[in-house]
Amino acid sequence: MRNKTSWMVFMVMGVLLISGCTVALVGGAAVGAGSGTYFYINGEMKTDYYYSFDSVWKACEKTVADMRGVDVQPDKEIGKGKITAVIDEEKVQIAVTYKAKDVTTVSVRVGMIGNKLSSQLIHDKIGDNLVRR
Repeated sequence: MRNKTSWMVFMVMGVLLISGCTVALVGGAAVGAGSGTYFYINGEMKTDYYYSFDSVWKACEKTVADMRGVDVQPDKEIGKGKITAVIDEEKVQIAVTYKAKDVTTVSVRVGMIGNKLSSQLIHDKIGDNLVRR
């Protein structure tokens, strides 16, 4: 009986390990323009894009223009930048930060306390603009 229980525990652990690897492979295969991993913390949604800082900055500017942003205030420095605009009567802040060669972090906040769905939509549009380049 003990041998059978040990075998069952081993099989369950094996299934869990294999399924975890499969998920990692699926996540790695479905990367696209962004890392595929979004972090939503304190009203900001962040992700990494595997493109140069300048390419990501241009994609963010195009996204704001495509979404008909008004009162656009870009502030670009070496290795970081911030675009503040009003889109659909909501204040939008897009922060772009150089992380490594061809890795750039983008943080999006919509409204005062953040709007997860709107932030995701903006990230999707940034990713689309990067792929089109």
